Amino acid sequence: MKSTLAAIVLAATSFTAMAQNTPVGLWRNVDDKTGEAKAEIRIGETSGALIGRIEKSLKKDAKPDAICDECSDDRKGKPITGLDIIRGGKKAEGKDVWEGGKILDPENGKEYRASFTPIDGGKKLEVRGYLGPFWRTQTWNRIP
Repeated sequence: MKSTLAAIVLAATSFTAMAQNTPVGLWRNVDDKTGEAKAEIRIGETSGALIGRIEKSLKKDAKPDAICDECSDDRKGKPITGLDIIRGGKKAEGKDVWEGGKILDPENGKEYRASFTPIDGGKKLEVRGYLGPFWRTQTWNRIP
């Protein structure tokens, strides 16, 4: 009986650890230039592809009724809170990286190709945005 219980506990903790090594969850993004927390972003997965939206703006000057003036697609004029900023991105075979997605910077309305890599046991997420051969990486922190 004790060995069965131990096996169940071990399996449950292993599953929890594996489940954390994914971009799915709630994240705090931090400006890589200023170190200031900018937003809380919830990433989910639908049909194997990522979707991420801003749950809460954390910027000091954030207006609760702010809209995406700079967006040029279907997100133009939509509220920043609840705005889809991540679309697509699927897990690469044999790797802990989600590729092929896009990420929107609502401050300038530009959309970039993106990849998402959980690091530090899933406690952090490397978010890399690409524009041609250039890229910029931010490290987001998981919110428990």
